[in-house]
Amino acid sequence: MAEERCPECKSKKLTQDYEKGELVCGVCGLVITEGMMDEGPEWRAFNADQRRERARGGAPITYMRPNKGLVTEIDQYNRDIRGARLPSKRQAQFYRMRRWHKRASITGSTERNLAVALSELNRIASYLGLPDSIRESAALTYRKCVEKGLIKGRLIESIVAAVIYAKCRERGVPRTLAEIANVSGVKKKEIGRAYRNISRELDLKIPLADPSYYVPRFVAGLGLSGKVQEKAFELMKKATKKRLISGRGPTGLAAAAVYTASVLCNEQRTQKEVADAAGITEVTIRNRYKELKTELDLPLE
Repeated sequence: MAEERCPECKSKKLTQDYEKGELVCGVCGLVITEGMMDEGPEWRAFNADQRRERARGGAPITYMRPNKGLVTEIDQYNRDIRGARLPSKRQAQFYRMRRWHKRASITGSTERNLAVALSELNRIASYLGLPDSIRESAALTYRKCVEKGLIKGRLIESIVAAVIYAKCRERGVPRTLAEIANVSGVKKKEIGRAYRNISRELDLKIPLADPSYYVPRFVAGLGLSGKVQEKAFELMKKATKKRLISGRGPTGLAAAAVYTASVLCNEQRTQKEVADAAGITEVTIRNRYKELKTELDLPLE
């Protein structure tokens, strides 16, 4: 659809005046359209609760529900139209109606699979503190996996964990594979295998993991100061220029940078403390620490 222009001066700078119902050119002032209809709501809302209560178009589509939130639901409040509480006998009746309605709304193996998977996805995302945008994006990607038959022969939990890991990396949210494996109860090897398969089949453009994303989390977890964080970022920049991040795990390098920065800033933490905060082994930190010390010529004993 071509972008609308002013018929007089051909400008694209057009302004809608909702009070007068006019479309006006912002350059020459020509009134292009009069008597425009305001398609917005006729009511005002000053907070989220008022907006939700006064809206009459229903809830928006959400991929976090098997039916995308487009079916009628029987609420849990057990109150009538006047707000009075229902009698116990009527509550029992509504409980049975609610249960059968829930069963009837999920038909077929695909919807049952989505019901289980999306519930697990919401559980893991809640535990990791992920925003709604990542949950919705992960749910949409899981649906694509179902459509392409990528879940056959694999655990639902492994696909869900792999999708969450992929979206965290795509959005630059620092969540390690070890964290997701710990929450989901699936082995890292299985999640990694599922992640590689999904990335290949769906052609996901996942950027390389940036070790600096993990620095603030490790610093906060160890109770270190902002000075240590700045020093760790400085070390990461130098390591990137020296190409030390190539072929090395991002969490190990970030943890080593934080450990090194804590030593340089006289806020030293033990390698075990840093390893526990990063979810890796002390050996990994020790090896990365030696590389940083040697390659960056740091004044450390």
